[in-house]
Amino acid sequence: MKDASSPHLQRLRPLGLAAAVTASVLMISACGSAAGTSPGTAEPATSTAAAASGPRVALTYDGGIAVLDGESLALTGDLPLDGFNRLNPAGDGRHAMVTTTAGFQVLDLATPKLTDLVFEADAAGHVVRHGGKTILYADGTSDTTIFESDDLLDAGTSLPKTEVVPADEAHHGVSILLKDNTLLTTVGNSESRSGIRVLDADRKETARNDECPSVHGEGTAANEVVVFGCSNGVLVYDAGTITKITAPDEYGRMGNAYVTEDSTLAVGDYNSDPDSEGYLLHEIALIDTAAKTMKVVELPEGVEYTWRDVARGPAGEILLLGSDGSLHTLDPATGAITSSVPVVDAWEGPAEWQDPHPALTVLEGTAYVTDPAKKVLHAVDLTTGKVTTSEELPGVPNEITAVEG
Repeated sequence: MKDASSPHLQRLRPLGLAAAVTASVLMISACGSAAGTSPGTAEPATSTAAAASGPRVALTYDGGIAVLDGESLALTGDLPLDGFNRLNPAGDGRHAMVTTTAGFQVLDLATPKLTDLVFEADAAGHVVRHGGKTILYADGTSDTTIFESDDLLDAGTSLPKTEVVPADEAHHGVSILLKDNTLLTTVGNSESRSGIRVLDADRKETARNDECPSVHGEGTAANEVVVFGCSNGVLVYDAGTITKITAPDEYGRMGNAYVTEDSTLAVGDYNSDPDSEGYLLHEIALIDTAAKTMKVVELPEGVEYTWRDVARGPAGEILLLGSDGSLHTLDPATGAITSSVPVVDAWEGPAEWQDPHPALTVLEGTAYVTDPAKKVLHAVDLTTGKVTTSEELPGVPNEITAVEG
């Protein structure tokens, strides 16, 4: 998942240690909700104020959210909001979800305003968008909330109609709804996670696989084939069948999937060292969802990344922002670097996963790259390689998301 974007902790040890982590830590750890935040200024979801059109980029910083015009990179809004906040597109092209202690709060990027609409959730976690639906996952209860993405556009002062699917045990998880109304959702508890289960349109379980320790992240490739990461490979769901693809290493963790629904090739972040320190990675996993195969590619010396630094381009290419400061384009079939564009200065990995470090998101033909060291945002034209830079931002950028407008 890119969705959706979202991290997994590279400092995790084998399951024996993971089981010792308390439930409260799991709820606010990587991919979890923002601790110590609360909803901000109350506004209707679709404000009567003049709404701008065109792409918009939202950036969190310590104390607020900055909203920029996606073309000019001009600052269009600076919204105060305390604490560490996470961002995800809502799926309707205009709004984003901000994780707060109350749940998923709706941010209108066109006005821009932080609305008073909140999908209540105990420890708001993953946001997934697929097939015109938005799927919200609450780590504190493992409830899955589903709604039509475009219903947010006409929501006014009321939340759109939702379906809430409860779970057996709370855990840090994720769900995805397919076009035939099949729901895939993770299985686990406060101490560990083991796999996925499949629920039909009546929400009755039709399949399950428990061969995916530390299941984390999801991504939907072509033909609605869904990939889930494990600490020893991946699970692939394809038309009712769940296939386990074992990693080439005894410990081979994939925690985030980077996909495009036009390609059968999925990409995952990958860590083969259970004793690794820090959050920088130097390998990527290439998954062929049609052939049900997986291979691991070592990146060149000096090119490392975190979960925030990988995306897919408009032609399905892999885009990876390396610790050398360049935006690299990789062939999704081979993992070979085909071109590179210098964007930021070389950087080191964060001490904690929440700490600001360069992050990447892609919208159509533009790659947006945060530059915490200089407090600016860069836009890279993926056709020409031209880099445009914003004025100094109101704070050090951390999380990033973009919508079409």
